[in-house]
Amino acid sequence: MRSRYSAYARGDADHLFRTWHPRTRPADVAVDPGVVWTGLEIVDVDAGGVDDDHGAVEFVARYESSGRGGVMRERSRFERRAGRWLYVDDAG
Repeated sequence: MRSRYSAYARGDADHLFRTWHPRTRPADVAVDPGVVWTGLEIVDVDAGGVDDDHGAVEFVARYESSGRGGVMRERSRFERRAGRWLYVDDAG
């Protein structure tokens, strides 16, 4: 989760593409250069340990866009494939 947040903050669309599960990943991953990510707070973690193949992370990410602050809250699902954690989707 933290590496994906950092990728959004740095504008690293390649990392986002590589860490997105191929079953749910869009054909093209773009980063909005007008958004400045300003903070990440992990609210909850469900599973995702060394013996797990699935997990979920609830987070709050803060950003600025067009001079205005915003907040994104999401519960993301992840799946481990070939030893790597991949983002699946927003669990809602």
